[in-house]
Amino acid sequence: MVVTHGMPRPGRGRGAMTIGNFDGVHRGHQAMLSRVVTEARRAGLAAGLLTFEPHPREFFAPAQAPARLSRMRDKLEQFAAAGLDWVHVARFDANFSALTPVQFLDDVLLGGLGMAWLLVGRDFRYGAKRAGSYETLAAVAPGRGFSLEAMPDVQVEGERASSSAVREALARGDFARVEMLLGRPYTVSGRVLRGAQLGRELGFPTANLRLARRPPLAGIYVVETQGGRAQAAGLAPGRGKRRTPSDGECARRTASGSASVRFFRGPLRPAPAGAIPQEVARRGEVRRPRCAACGDRPGCAAGPRLFCEPP
Repeated sequence: MVVTHGMPRPGRGRGAMTIGNFDGVHRGHQAMLSRVVTEARRAGLAAGLLTFEPHPREFFAPAQAPARLSRMRDKLEQFAAAGLDWVHVARFDANFSALTPVQFLDDVLLGGLGMAWLLVGRDFRYGAKRAGSYETLAAVAPGRGFSLEAMPDVQVEGERASSSAVREALARGDFARVEMLLGRPYTVSGRVLRGAQLGRELGFPTANLRLARRPPLAGIYVVETQGGRAQAAGLAPGRGKRRTPSDGECARRTASGSASVRFFRGPLRPAPAGAIPQEVARRGEVRRPRCAACGDRPGCAAGPRLFCEPP
């Protein structure tokens, strides 16, 4: 799969394509990708996709933009697995957002990307101030030499598959629902940073992932990690500043590989007397070490936590 960036330039062969952010690449997105690839193979065209970086909502209202479900790199891996021949990542900035619907169609889709067939939802909007719509595309398609198809909603057990539905399920800690909407377990990937290695002293080696943007969930979860040849089960804390004796030192160290974290259960609540919730402990998913600060002395000031603070 060929990945290009910036403003599309003329010279690309004619293709069947779709447009969108594809955050999370859920089952609705997967159905769109499958339809694009199927039509491209039938018509002898290249199968492609136009996406944006950053997301338009992040550009116009960064404070109100939802947390991303997936990194661009993870999405590109999903696109390649779906069978796309090319993906163009357009830089969504002030110049791009100012393109009129006619400019977007002529300069980007037809002139730059060689669009011959387009698949979008009926709620699709494009161009400055979202002035273009599915209806405006349908009106000009015959005269401009491209075909247009509307993508129906994809239902998963009575619910429309959408990125918002995935975020809502993540917020509830309903990972079974998340997996149904995505068609796979939810994962977070990133570069592993070398930390202070204090977890090893507790019997729980940790991996600190560099996340460029806030994740769509926070808390403590039962996860499976995979990086290189190593696999392990453990707990993943939410993103945030961690108070350690060597924050500055850790920040200056270099990354040491990459890892993917797969979520299965959570968020977990603090248990009485520092115990792991019984439904988790019975399955052998988590074993709690002794408190490193006090050795689990009676009346530890930490109260109902997994690990207490130094006195």
